[in-house]
Amino acid sequence: MHAAPEAPCVRAYVALGANLGDAQAAVVRALADLGGLPQTRLVARSSLYRSAPIDAGGPDFINAVAGLETQLAPLDLLDELQRLELEAGRERPYRNAPRTLDLDLLLYGDARIGEPRLVVPHPRMHERAFVLLPLAEIAPERVDAAQLATVVGQAIQRL
Repeated sequence: MHAAPEAPCVRAYVALGANLGDAQAAVVRALADLGGLPQTRLVARSSLYRSAPIDAGGPDFINAVAGLETQLAPLDLLDELQRLELEAGRERPYRNAPRTLDLDLLLYGDARIGEPRLVVPHPRMHERAFVLLPLAEIAPERVDAAQLATVVGQAIQRL
């Protein structure tokens, strides 16, 4: 009997954000938790950033971006991200509600995914400084100067 071939490793990028409770601790913990996902390892993590909510209310967000090497399929990775959100007390009472933890799959290798549950690349990532700046920090080849120029007016502070 032969073992099934191992799934290839894919570099994925995940945006992290929180603005309820101890948001900074939640993001730091989630960064560590990402490295503990099955068939996944954390290979890069950005600095933490503070940003004002966009299209939402509530306190400022703490944000970061993580780079993962994973053998999980995209929807399996999404399921794991949503599990971590739930474990952190995430509730979804309405669109863009303040949150204890938000994990968004930004990129999954060079894949283009258009599923009802998952769109990759993330459809709004290029509109948000809190995604582009930390992503540029850990994967400068994935963000160009023109993209950064479009978000230059958004309030964000590297911590």
